[in-house]
Amino acid sequence: MRRFDSPHRTRVLAPIVIASCLALAALMPVSGQAATVPTFAPGGPGALSHFDLARKDCLGTARNTTSKVWYTVAGGVLSDVYYPTIDNTNVETLQYIVTDGSTFTNLQSRDMTYTTKALDRGGMECQVTASAKSGAYRIVTDYFTDPGRNSLVMQVRLRNNTHAPLQLYVRFDPSVNGNGGGGSGNGGADSATIDTSTGHLVMVASDTKTATNAVNRDYAQPVFAALDGPFNQATSGFAGTPSDGLVQLDSAHALTQLYTDASNGNVVQTARVGVQDAGEEDAVTITLGFGADQASAVQSAEGSRRSDVESIQESYRDGWSTYDARLAPPPRHLTGLTPTQVRQLSTEYYLSANVIKMIRFIKS
Repeated sequence: MRRFDSPHRTRVLAPIVIASCLALAALMPVSGQAATVPTFAPGGPGALSHFDLARKDCLGTARNTTSKVWYTVAGGVLSDVYYPTIDNTNVETLQYIVTDGSTFTNLQSRDMTYTTKALDRGGMECQVTASAKSGAYRIVTDYFTDPGRNSLVMQVRLRNNTHAPLQLYVRFDPSVNGNGGGGSGNGGADSATIDTSTGHLVMVASDTKTATNAVNRDYAQPVFAALDGPFNQATSGFAGTPSDGLVQLDSAHALTQLYTDASNGNVVQTARVGVQDAGEEDAVTITLGFGADQASAVQSAEGSRRSDVESIQESYRDGWSTYDARLAPPPRHLTGLTPTQVRQLSTEYYLSANVIKMIRFIKS
């Protein structure tokens, strides 16, 4: 048996012990998350990933060349989000989970109904109301992009219609750089980590491969997607496995095991949002930022969330209203149609014109 008590070995081990203590100190709790040694999630590569629905409820982008983010909503949840070009998707779904912590767990696409409406005349700003089939709560989300950054802004309001406390989670299922992992049939795998460089929890998914399965197509940059919000728990895992936050919440109504990293597969990330029993007037801001590296993606998300969100929203609306004002106006009267029908056609005219502009908009 070897002994490690010689003076020489003590001198060698002392720096290692000091370094270990410093590393443990860096793992102190952030925003209420338990202090744990970073661990890699098991279960990779996870379930086979898919592209999301082609039929969209909403879509939009900032009317400038600074922000290179296009968002869509499908089936009532955030769907494909494109960056840095309009043909490069980075999201399969981003949706909510609600639980009372003991008797039920609801997933937005599975256990809620929804309605959508445009918040502006041109239809580029979308509001989705997701309601529990039981009537216990509803979640209202406004979607728009930040004209000054590569980020999507979500203003989220939870209305609890019961006397019991509810917990709100967000589940991020990325397909970064057009790849989702989860098997050899996919164009490539993603990785995920929990970033704490800002002093709180930011979920980051990434794909550094620039080549895709598409013929003669190279997106020419790595892509990192950072989800920032008032999160007090966050975890990375693989879709459909025990490390998936949804699997844990379905079985235990809580996140039972947190993982910092998940690598090379169909990754999913889940976070508990620091809001309970809020009214619809009490919004929390969640942002999804993009960049060619982790630091720039986190900076985009953090910059939008820490800014005056009302000013961002106003700037977003102004960009499209200025564009619409330059279009030839639709007729105010049409033979055989009621004023209400004419107004409806006018709304559809501006929405159609803006969608055509949006999908042909090369932001170089």
